[in-house]
Amino acid sequence: MNQPILIQQATIVNEGKSFVADLLIEEGRIADIGQLEPMTGQQVIDAKGMYLFPGVIDGQVHFRDPGLTHKADLYTESKAAVAGGVTSFIDMPNTVPNTLTVERLQEKFEIASKKSLANFTFYMGVNAENVDDVLARDTSQFICVSDDGLYFTQKGNILADSPETMEKLFAGCKTIVAIHSEREELIEQNEAEFRAKYGDDVPAKYHPVIRSAQGCYEATERAIGIAKKHNARLHILHLSTAIETPLFRNDIPLEEKRITTEVSVHHLWFTDKDYERLGMRIKWNPAIKTEDDKKGLMEALLDDRIDLITTDHAPHALEEKLQPYFKSMSGAPMVQHSLNCMLEFYKQGIISLEKIVEKMCHNPAILYKMIDRGYIRKGYHADLTLVDMDDEWTVSKDNLLYKCGWSPLEGTTFSTRVKKTFVNGNLVYDEGNFHEEVKGQPIAFRKS
Repeated sequence: MNQPILIQQATIVNEGKSFVADLLIEEGRIADIGQLEPMTGQQVIDAKGMYLFPGVIDGQVHFRDPGLTHKADLYTESKAAVAGGVTSFIDMPNTVPNTLTVERLQEKFEIASKKSLANFTFYMGVNAENVDDVLARDTSQFICVSDDGLYFTQKGNILADSPETMEKLFAGCKTIVAIHSEREELIEQNEAEFRAKYGDDVPAKYHPVIRSAQGCYEATERAIGIAKKHNARLHILHLSTAIETPLFRNDIPLEEKRITTEVSVHHLWFTDKDYERLGMRIKWNPAIKTEDDKKGLMEALLDDRIDLITTDHAPHALEEKLQPYFKSMSGAPMVQHSLNCMLEFYKQGIISLEKIVEKMCHNPAILYKMIDRGYIRKGYHADLTLVDMDDEWTVSKDNLLYKCGWSPLEGTTFSTRVKKTFVNGNLVYDEGNFHEEVKGQPIAFRKS
């Protein structure tokens, strides 16, 4: 039996409020919240002056396991995640081989049960080749289906470029369809123009011109139109432009929305001005764009047109990134620092702590119908992160936990530090030390 843990005098941030209270963890669950007296046999943690958040739920990561484990795996990246306050994640299907069958999906669950320090679940991959097989099953068994990242395998795997496939999928799918929303046709035209001018060595600053705002907008508008026709549940991944934000609603609760979206931390943190300094290190798809886009995304996040914050954590070996434009891999690691990034925005007066918790903890649990996660409530899993809001530190190779060993945030100084992370009541991360005996759990969810 696990020893009960009493966290005393933390400032708890939960469900739109911040208040000082004690919290008791028993048998992996939150047993009580209030003014609680220590009892014999409890481990007592003095959290006075620190902030207690629900564990972050990252709705989009690429942990690379199986098949790409030279750059990341479910152990290393989940370790980085819990050090950053992330207690649960949903991993994408572009592993090798792609997660396009139930057998491959089950294989990932089995790997995670042995390796992951955080709670886990996985997207079922879908493209034009396997859409009939997916729809032949009870799709409500999947937490979500997605095409994200599958375009790395071959052209034609982006659903946004195939209205026929979207029509079929949206008409028959009983779960959320999450898509990478860019028009590959426009991208290829732009690539040809820049290749003619620069050859293979296109400057990184032209990435958002090649993968343009217009290409994003046209793809998203079309996908939403088809989804509405079929009353499907569509989720647009990693929104990157201000012009797309008016396509989404904020006049109804998230529980009632059929069309939803998210913003990834890097699209809030960086702008196109950072290409000069960081080059291919910040080459993501969709691309980091302008200061106006960054501001527009934050505005839409604050007024609830954007529902979630994710990382799109996508590590590559540095030698895979520092290649000429057309060979440089898109994506970068962020999961260890996403909460710190958002807390810096709080320190700057841009967003409240309550809104951060809503977008990073509550809303992922709502959208994906996770059972007993995402909130600090009696009876819920004790997925928690304790943060010192005034502990300055600088990102360096020495404190990175990513297997790839680098970050576009190296040299960045944060003014907040994650001190402890609890996963299912287990103190997995404790001020730089890890307790890895107990692994994370598969995330249960209510079927559609």
